[in-house]
Amino acid sequence: MTESIDAVEADRALKAKHRKMWALGNYANVATQLIPDLGPALVEACGVRAGTRVLDVAAGAGNAAIPAAAAGAEVVALDLTPELFDPGRERAAQLGVSVEWREGDAEALPLPDDTFDTVLSCVGIMFAPHHQAAADETVRVCRPGGTIGLISWTPEGFIGEMFATMKPYAPAPPPGAQPPPLWGRADHVRELFGDRVTGLDAQKRTVRIDLFPKPADFREFFKANYGPTIAVYRNIGDDPDRVTGLDDALDALAQRSLDASGSDGMEWEYLLVTAQKA
Repeated sequence: MTESIDAVEADRALKAKHRKMWALGNYANVATQLIPDLGPALVEACGVRAGTRVLDVAAGAGNAAIPAAAAGAEVVALDLTPELFDPGRERAAQLGVSVEWREGDAEALPLPDDTFDTVLSCVGIMFAPHHQAAADETVRVCRPGGTIGLISWTPEGFIGEMFATMKPYAPAPPPGAQPPPLWGRADHVRELFGDRVTGLDAQKRTVRIDLFPKPADFREFFKANYGPTIAVYRNIGDDPDRVTGLDDALDALAQRSLDASGSDGMEWEYLLVTAQKA
């Protein structure tokens, strides 16, 4: 019993830490300035249409929820960090669409079984620390025959490499937590869902980022806006040499990406997965 109570308390502490991290900076800037096309791409791939019920898991500011609502769906946008909702509410109001915003944990969705025609997540659920629990909940709330759709950064792509670059400067992950970019591997996703889904399709795609003509532009944008990057810099804030080391490592990563594209833009790779609940 003591071990069970301890495990529950440890999970609560971990989720509180995650909520605090994603509330840092301004994630809405990342979603709207860098990757505004990913949400609509996911909505289109899932065949969202008027009259369907859609759940956007780890919705953030609604990068996928708002396009789904614009398609005429009845949408619930759920996230562990409700501090992210206000920019989404403002954008939804500007577009004249309705979204229900709900606080909740992707690993313990506060929703009934078999509720939604489509359950999707746009670079969101991948950051839940326990992948199997998040996958199980995704399947549970989707109706039989309904669609599950995910966009996740790949380990080999730019964001996956960014997390690998930051790892030596970050605190050690808690026991049992899995690296987010694993969701960008098709074999990992297939293992998580198993025979509970059919027709699983996985496609690697890229999104072009033109906002950062120089490596320092990328670094400073992420240091100001992206919660995980801000948290890593806070972890090493009392060590100027390590701060400089991380600055240089991120600059080098950005320069490699710019060089590979042969222009002032970058190509960031992601995995688009769609499947139907069996």
